[in-house]
Amino acid sequence: MDGSGDHAHRWAPIGSDDPGAELVAKIGDVAAEAGIRRIHVLAWRDLADVEAGGSEVHAAAVCRLWAAAGLDVTLRTSYAQGSPPEAVRDGYRVIRRAGRYLVFPRAVAAELAGRHGTRDALVEIWNGVPFLSPLWARGPRLVFLHHVHEEMWPLVLPPHLARLGRTLESRIAPPLYRRTPVVTLSSSSKAHLVERLGLRSDRVHVVPPGVDPVFTPGGRRAGEPLVVAVGRLMPAKAFDVLIEAVAAVRRQVPARLVIAGDGYERDRLERLVADLGAEEWCSLPGRVPLTELVALYRRAWVVAASSVSEGWGMTLTEAAACGTPAVATRIAGHLDAVVDGVTGLLVDGRDGLVDGLIRILTDGPLRDRLGRAAAEHAATLSWERTAHDTLRVLATGVRRRRGSGPERR
Repeated sequence: MDGSGDHAHRWAPIGSDDPGAELVAKIGDVAAEAGIRRIHVLAWRDLADVEAGGSEVHAAAVCRLWAAAGLDVTLRTSYAQGSPPEAVRDGYRVIRRAGRYLVFPRAVAAELAGRHGTRDALVEIWNGVPFLSPLWARGPRLVFLHHVHEEMWPLVLPPHLARLGRTLESRIAPPLYRRTPVVTLSSSSKAHLVERLGLRSDRVHVVPPGVDPVFTPGGRRAGEPLVVAVGRLMPAKAFDVLIEAVAAVRRQVPARLVIAGDGYERDRLERLVADLGAEEWCSLPGRVPLTELVALYRRAWVVAASSVSEGWGMTLTEAAACGTPAVATRIAGHLDAVVDGVTGLLVDGRDGLVDGLIRILTDGPLRDRLGRAAAEHAATLSWERTAHDTLRVLATGVRRRRGSGPERR
């Protein structure tokens, strides 16, 4: 689940007239009933990291709303470039120490030594590499697991490390987590976790992500066909496939492509653009501010996602909230973020992207119908609901353990 973390987030304040305020109050009630006051969250990266993605946006939104409900929340992550080791953001504490790999043993050691303070519950974000909390953490626990990374390992690591990562994810870790409550973002991702990792279906809970209320319809569409994609420039996003697909689309439709986001794939993608002679119709503006992102979604005729692995596809939901339909690869996560034939089109491979984009770009009534349905679908999602339902899963775990009461460290 990656994407909008590439852009600076400015969360809207929670007021008494906010329709989500009632849910925030209920979060406090659920926590109080379960005896949860202090929650520690372990994550690989922080929202301030230059490579932050949808997983970090999700964690930040949930932590913010738990803090707004009166909970004492500490988020422990790796070091983020240009950010202090400790800070308070949106009411919760952020501790950023150690590098991308050392964060795992060092965060665990800090928890065992009590350096993060006492806790009533632990939330682990399993983003490819787990913190292995079942081996060392006592008391109530919850795991965020957005998707299986099996297709991603060979894309981002050398062969021997990719095999190690895949073995850890698919064989070593899953038996440890079979009794742990797991929250994932979509029904299709849940099916993947159960099928590929062997997790127990009754322990995997689906809690969809929210969408920031800043994403709304408005403005005017671009005067010429405009395809927009948003996300980190990394192999799993397969932006090279999208660029080649739009090049093929242009044989029939004079479409332009904007890919907003940054990452280590930029040089390779820029070379591909140059090789295709696509400089006039394909642009890579890098990270864009939130206001510009909203305007970009509103101007787009269609948002595209060519990813090989996602937990949801948050950029698709953001665009949908702006009334923009999607063409996305048919993968777990996208199967729930896009209602095929209703809010957009799900397709297979490069040729499917070409056909789907041509279909939407050349059929105005279809584009309008999909866009309206997309906005209606996105309106059902809120971060307040996400934070509330996630805490309910954690509280249920507490009640199951309530022989001796919630354990504190």
